[in-house]
Amino acid sequence: MSVIRDIVDPIEVLDPEHLSSPIVVASPHSGAYYPADLIAASKLSKASLRRSEDCYVDDLFAKAQELGAPLLTAFYARAYLDLNREPFELDPDMFSDLLPDHCNTSSARVAAGLGTIARVVANQKEIYARKLAYSEAESRIRLIYKPYHNTLRRLVNRTRDRFGFCILIDCHSMPSMGLPTSTRNPQETIDVVIGDRNGLSCSASITDETDRIFGSLGYSVMRNNPYAGGYTTHHYGDPANGIHAVQIELNRSLYVDENTLNRRPSFSKLKADLGQFLSLLAEFGHGVHDVLSFQRLSAE
Repeated sequence: MSVIRDIVDPIEVLDPEHLSSPIVVASPHSGAYYPADLIAASKLSKASLRRSEDCYVDDLFAKAQELGAPLLTAFYARAYLDLNREPFELDPDMFSDLLPDHCNTSSARVAAGLGTIARVVANQKEIYARKLAYSEAESRIRLIYKPYHNTLRRLVNRTRDRFGFCILIDCHSMPSMGLPTSTRNPQETIDVVIGDRNGLSCSASITDETDRIFGSLGYSVMRNNPYAGGYTTHHYGDPANGIHAVQIELNRSLYVDENTLNRRPSFSKLKADLGQFLSLLAEFGHGVHDVLSFQRLSAE
């Protein structure tokens, strides 16, 4: 039996007093709430389940609010429901009953065990000790997924309507193991991966400026490898209509002990740097407003 209503609201919006930034910040995977039905159905400990969590990413980007931009955070853990997927991207082998025809059961993410309801955590360990009923998936999607994305769409449209364009920053973290190394220093793994769906989800000027800012702050950067962007960048990114979506992946070793998940002393510096990044990117966006705004096509 689902206990989704254990908490009042599955999401939180930290809205600025005055909307002065063209940026919307979203953190879909930093949720640390593991409901009782997940723990009961799982063969894994909570510590193992947390391997898929982008822990503290919402806090890292919390300066968005004081900089005039909204921050949307999900409370439920990614292991319970992945908000950076299609709404019904489900693995039929995980369920005791047949899935409706509208479910996407054949995507690469489903095959990898990483659908809307994941089969495995980040270390490839199977999550569930039993098969789920489709009603459990439907409940999670209706009560968690839809409020998150309805709110994100509202925030994006509000910002685009206010400034003529919106820069959506989808915020994530990545394990340090297995990352590419820096082209400048082969002994150094990448600190930040920028994903823009290989140029499809935002203006190239946004990607270039994001790369430049992080580089100026001392971070090694790579684009679209190994993370080019997920459902959020694909679904919301619409540069021709003034919506520019970019995914930011932060190397977890920059700010957290990956074994204990305790914050490192460097956490505060990274948080300050991310605040500076948001401020500089907003300033850049205002400066190239005409390039980023909705471009109405003239009639022929």
